[in-house]
Amino acid sequence: MADRDGHPVAASMDSLIANRAPKTRMAEIDHALRARQLGPARSMLTALLRDEPGYVEAWIAAARLEQMSGDHAAMRQNLSQALVLAPNSPLVRLLDIEALVHLGAIREAMDSLASMEAEAGEDSAWMSRLSEAYTQCGAFEAAERCARQAVRLDPEQPAIRYNFASSLIATGKLEESEREFNQLLARTPHDYDAYYNRATLRKQTPDDNHVAEIQRMLRAPKRTRLGEVQLNYALALELENLGHYEESFAALKRGAEARRAMMAYRVEGDVATMARIAEVFDTEFFARERPCNNAQDPVFILGLPRSGTTLVDRILSAHPLIESLGELNDWPLALTGLTRGSRDKSDMVSRSATLDMRKLAADYLLRVSERRADLPFFIDKTPANFLYIGLIAAALPNARIIHLNRDPMDNALGVYKALFRMGYPFSYDFSDLAEYMRAKDRLMDHWRRVLPGRILDVNYEDIITDQEGETRRLLDHVGVDWDKACLDFHKNASPTATASAAQVRQPLYASAVGRWRRYERELAPLAEMLGVTP
Repeated sequence: MADRDGHPVAASMDSLIANRAPKTRMAEIDHALRARQLGPARSMLTALLRDEPGYVEAWIAAARLEQMSGDHAAMRQNLSQALVLAPNSPLVRLLDIEALVHLGAIREAMDSLASMEAEAGEDSAWMSRLSEAYTQCGAFEAAERCARQAVRLDPEQPAIRYNFASSLIATGKLEESEREFNQLLARTPHDYDAYYNRATLRKQTPDDNHVAEIQRMLRAPKRTRLGEVQLNYALALELENLGHYEESFAALKRGAEARRAMMAYRVEGDVATMARIAEVFDTEFFARERPCNNAQDPVFILGLPRSGTTLVDRILSAHPLIESLGELNDWPLALTGLTRGSRDKSDMVSRSATLDMRKLAADYLLRVSERRADLPFFIDKTPANFLYIGLIAAALPNARIIHLNRDPMDNALGVYKALFRMGYPFSYDFSDLAEYMRAKDRLMDHWRRVLPGRILDVNYEDIITDQEGETRRLLDHVGVDWDKACLDFHKNASPTATASAAQVRQPLYASAVGRWRRYERELAPLAEMLGVTP
């Protein structure tokens, strides 16, 4: 503060309290949001914004609240107010881009990112955040470009180097990614996630592996709870590569148990939801006539994770008439946008059956149109879309639906071995995994009964033993002519960001078939739960 002559004067006690009060109230709101107490947070935010309409942080918090509520349109409305107050704030602009992605407005998000990239100049932190935002848009080459620039500007910043190393995986530059992870870990040995990501990039050899390094880090004090998980998963993968199967599984089990202990997940909720889906989407549902969308371009590839969905995606997208959009949230986002206000999952399932299927299809197709090139067919390779087969069949009756099967024990082991960044909370415990897999099998049996002939079932093992025959079968199902490029899927240069990103850049291999028998003793309880006879 200053007097009339410009000389500083002490602030009054009232003004100091007034300046402190919004921050105190904002701290209470942040606490409520972290605890997911959305009702109290909303009430406090309404009062704060009434008293302090120019408080940018409050508008940002209001946007976060709407994001947590799943209302991304309202999220944008709050961010528009924040942008009026702080039009040049990178944080607010990036949050707005995130809202656009959730709303399916990818092109607008990409335009905003391009503007921000042009303005970022020599700011390494900006560039790294822009890389992450480009990844959200599925623009993996742009993500790598920004991450590479960020590292050039600030090679000593661990988070920036980690982001760059990760971006290289999606674009298939696996050797360069490993070099980057090595440099990162030389500088920052406590970046535990980097050990696991590095271990996924290639098969380790007796002469070139990181087992001793990982074991040394496991003996050292951990700086994060998740560190124990990430290091054990990395160790398990590298020991398996070296043929030390008993030690590998012991490390895997330690990692999975530590990860499961951090979660409040209950598989019974997912099992009940799948049963409710089968109950609602019954024969009578499909017997009713309803308006729909006759689009013929969607190809849904679905199934459990690690069942071969990425392999089939790469095979088909090697065809010149088929593009892969990767793993999308667009179908569940379109659905939740039309069923907002549901009391719980069961209510959402019930409400979804009463939707205008043309509207659901239109919302979905509008979302994916923002990501597409001008090819006749596109792939949505989201494994969990098996939950929505009934809705897909009703809304898009001409869509191709391809379901991947795999030997249950190999599939279960593949899921159990994967440290997923998001989703699949059932994967860290034998009982959860078996319950989920059985429920999923029951739901797929239901879909086959009520939708005869609509689903193409493909066995992973059949692709391994008859690659050309199964590839021809897949192409026939989509409705395109034979193209030999589909046999050379590993030469497909398009980016991929799934857990199988490294494997699908190799020619077809059979070593994953029957892999579970390496761990037959350790997996015996799971085999019994799944009803598999050794």
